[in-house]
Parts: sequence; C-alpha cells; structure tokens
Amino acid sequence: MDTLATGLTFRDATDADVDELVGLIESAYRGDSSRAGWTTEADILEGQRTDPEGVLAVVKSPDSRLMTVEREGRIVACCQLEHRGDHAYFGMFAVSPGLQGAGLGKVIIAEAERQAQESWGVKEMHMTVISVRDDLIAWYERRGYRRTGRMTPFPYGDERFGIPRRDDLQFELLVKELG
Repeated sequence: MDTLATGLTFRDATDADVDELVGLIESAYRGDSSRAGWTTEADILEGQRTDPEGVLAVVKSPDSRLMTVEREGRIVACCQLEHRGDHAYFGMFAVSPGLQGAGLGKVIIAEAERQAQESWGVKEMHMTVISVRDDLIAWYERRGYRRTGRMTPFPYGDERFGIPRRDDLQFELLVKELG
C-alpha cells in the first residue's frame, strides 16, 4: 500500500459525525478556508454547500452510505455512495483543503468505486459536476470518468445549495464504467 493510503480508515458515517462532516464539506467548497485547496467553489457560489439535515439524510438513507475517511482519529475526507439500480451515484466528495493536491482524492475515489462494486455489484459510477468547473472535470476525466453532455439545471433560488454568483450554472453527468 502506498504511503498516502497508510493510516487511513474508511467507515460509514454515523449520526455523531454529522457536525464534523458539515464542517469538512463547507471548508472544502466555501469561503476563504476553501481557497487553501483547489476544489473551492467560492468564486461561483456563496452561502452553504450543505447543512446538518442534508448530511443526516444521506447517513440515514437505506440506499446511501456516507463513506468517512479518517487519519489519526480525525475525519479528513468523505463521499456519498448511493445505490441507484444498475449504477452507483458518487457525491458529497470533500477532502480537507490542507490535504488537497497530495493524491488523497485518487485513493478515496478508487476505494469508493471498489466498495460500490463489492456492495452492490454495479457496473457504473455516476456523478454530477457543475459544468463550468473545468479543472475538476479534468481531474475526474484522468480517473476514467467521461463527460456525457447531459445537463440538469442548477437549483437557482434554493439557498440550501448555495447562492450563485453567476447565471450559467448547470450540472453535467459524468460516468465511469467499473471493472
């Protein structure tokens, strides 16, 4: 096992993790703290990325898992895996901003894909990414995901997902064939 993955513990989140996970997700995507990493959305969205209710809903959902990644007893990353028939959905991916850029994300997404295949026997992983996030989409393409051109609208007016700073936001479906 490479040194990056050494000392990582993967487990399903519990109710007790919700506040820490909200803090992690917010720090990775919003506000000045997110600028320490490269996944920030601070230039395109203000406001919250998620809230305790949203995270708890994923933890409680029978078709979903919120995979939590710990190092030395503290949560450093997370991602949602949701079983949707013949594929799994990958979302709510966050890596602590100070640890981004070191290859941790690659390790986590590979483990998420492995667990989705092993748990549910799925053949594909799906995700949606804000289509203007070229750097992030390119990162996923290097992991084997492909752009589909299939767009869904951004939920303008629903501040649970943030307050847009531009009017051209939409989500693009990315797909990867597993195994």
